[in-house]
Amino acid sequence: MRGVFHTLSALLAGFIVVCSPFVLSAQAQAVQCEPAGGFQAWVKSFKAAHSNLSPRTLAALDGATLDQQVLRLDRNQRHFKQSFEQFSRSRITAGRLNKGRSMLKRHAALLKRIEQRFGVPPEVVVAIWGLETDYGVNMGKQQAIRSLATLAYDCRRTDMFQRELLAALQIIERGDLRPSEMRGAWAGELGQTQFLPSSYLRFAVDFDGNGRRDLIRSVPDVLASTANYLKGYGWSPGAGWGPGQPNFAALKGWNKADVYARTIALFAEKLSTSQSSSREPAGVPTQRDRQVTTTTKSSPCQRSC
Repeated sequence: MRGVFHTLSALLAGFIVVCSPFVLSAQAQAVQCEPAGGFQAWVKSFKAAHSNLSPRTLAALDGATLDQQVLRLDRNQRHFKQSFEQFSRSRITAGRLNKGRSMLKRHAALLKRIEQRFGVPPEVVVAIWGLETDYGVNMGKQQAIRSLATLAYDCRRTDMFQRELLAALQIIERGDLRPSEMRGAWAGELGQTQFLPSSYLRFAVDFDGNGRRDLIRSVPDVLASTANYLKGYGWSPGAGWGPGQPNFAALKGWNKADVYARTIALFAEKLSTSQSSSREPAGVPTQRDRQVTTTTKSSPCQRSC
C-alpha cells in the first residue's frame, strides 16, 4: 500500500542474514554521509567502498542526482491517529474485497502450491497483495537507485539506507532486475508487495522457475515471496492469524503497526469467509478493538525505523 507503512521490519535487528553469496552485514562498508564534496563525491566514495561489485552493477549509480523530493518526504512523514475500525474500513473496501475474491479464483492452483510449500493460506497472501499495491496496480514510479542513494547520502538514516542501497545493487548483480526496472515507492520499496531491497535479497523466491526473482512482473514470484517472508517470521501452518493467535506475530513481522497487522488479519478473514472456508474466524474486531485509538506513523517507519 503506497503512502502508508511501506517498508519492512527486517531491518529492526540492524543486520540481515542472507542465504546466498550476497551477505550484507559483513560486507557493507559505511561511507561518510554528506561529505564536503557533496553528493557526487559521496557516490564516488560509495562505489570505491564496494568495488567488489562488477563495473556493470556499479554503473547503476552513474548519473544519479540528489532527489530533493525524497528528502522532503522523508522529513515530513505525518503522524495520525485512527482507530482500528476507521483504518480497516478505509482499506478493506468493497472493490478491494471483490478483486481479492477474483484473484483467489484466478490464481487458485498457484496459491495452493504456495500454501503447500510455505504453509501460508491463500487469503493471507492475497490480503497483503491487495493492501500493499492493489494487486500490483500501484507499485510506485520513483527510481529506486536514486531514492536509496539520496537517503544513504543524507545523514539522518545513512547506515540503514547504505545497507539498502548495497542490497539493491546486489539484486542487480545476481541478475534479478535491471536498474531501469527498479521503480517503486519513494523509500526504495520494490514490487507488488513492496519489499525493501534487503528483504528482497533475503526472502524473494524464483517460483516461476525462469532463473530470476522478479517481484515486479512475476505473480508467482510475488506471491511465493510474500509467503516466504511470513514463514521467515515464524508462520505456523494451520494456526490462526488473528490477534492473540499464533500467527499474528508473523503479521507483526510484516508490519509492526498493530493497526496494520489487524487489518491484514481482518481482510484475510473476510476473504476466507467469502470462500466458504472452514477455518475459524481470525481477525474479527472486538468492542475493545473499536475503542482503542492507535498512533501510527506513515511510510516508511512502521516497517523500517
